[in-house]
Amino acid sequence: MPSKPYLIRLSSRLNSGLVRMDGERRHRHRFFIQSQQQTDGGFSDREGDSDIYYTGFAIRGLSVLGGLRPDECESLGQFIQSYSKHQLNVVDLVSWLYSTLAVQTFGGPEVFDDVKINWGDQLTSTLESVRTKDGGYAKTREGATGSTYHSFLVALTYELIGRSVPNPNALVQFIHDRQRDDGGFVEIEPMSHSGTNPTAAAVALLLMFDAMNEELRDDVHKFLQIIRSPEGGFKANARVPYADGLSTFTGLLTAHDLGIKTILDPANVEAFVTNKLELPAGGFRAASWDNQADVEYTFYGLGALGLLWTTDE
Repeated sequence: MPSKPYLIRLSSRLNSGLVRMDGERRHRHRFFIQSQQQTDGGFSDREGDSDIYYTGFAIRGLSVLGGLRPDECESLGQFIQSYSKHQLNVVDLVSWLYSTLAVQTFGGPEVFDDVKINWGDQLTSTLESVRTKDGGYAKTREGATGSTYHSFLVALTYELIGRSVPNPNALVQFIHDRQRDDGGFVEIEPMSHSGTNPTAAAVALLLMFDAMNEELRDDVHKFLQIIRSPEGGFKANARVPYADGLSTFTGLLTAHDLGIKTILDPANVEAFVTNKLELPAGGFRAASWDNQADVEYTFYGLGALGLLWTTDE
């Protein structure tokens, strides 16, 4: 595996592309993200409450726009510390770990100083408690079968704490078993039609464990062709009529990582992101039907532009 965690490498990659964004436009998006910060230091979800998941995306957005200021790190550190001894689910745990590392990188408080010395062992035990018989990982201990997305999050978590996934071959086989005839991958075993986001998670895992081959690459290429949208982005799956910001970002990332960047016209992608998703006052919305920006979809919009503008891949 690469020495730096996936999320850290992705942030650096997007930041290198977004240096092309002009100062006024960058300021608008920074201002929007900053406007979502609450008095407790966290960032709000769509209901206006501080949320560690949305806080993680706010930090990721600020990071790709050039980084966090000392005052932002201080208030964020206080919010993150309020979660440091909580039992978090896998989704929130990735957000907490990434946020902690990012805040410390930019000069914030050392949150890990408050963590017990054997916390890594405890965390490993918790992660393995949601491992399923099929080799993947579920969201909770009650899950009977693995989830492609949550398996990806568990792998990210292990990276962020400097550990390796136990029995990685079983996880790779789990991912292979989630592939369908359309060339993509599904989220859970009963599903028959692939989705853009589980396919992105599956490809990222296969690349992480050096398990991607030419046949799989061609299969995913076929699937990405199916879920292209005339709007210029990617759809969540073949049955929905519109593209959205999350699917466009994850589909574009998958295409770039597999060396098939020409599957979409970059000019059309940029036009879709800027004309349909980017809001004049700052921030990005989910899709053309959405009437509200949030920090999560702002990261996806910025991420899509960062990928389009990055030359050093």
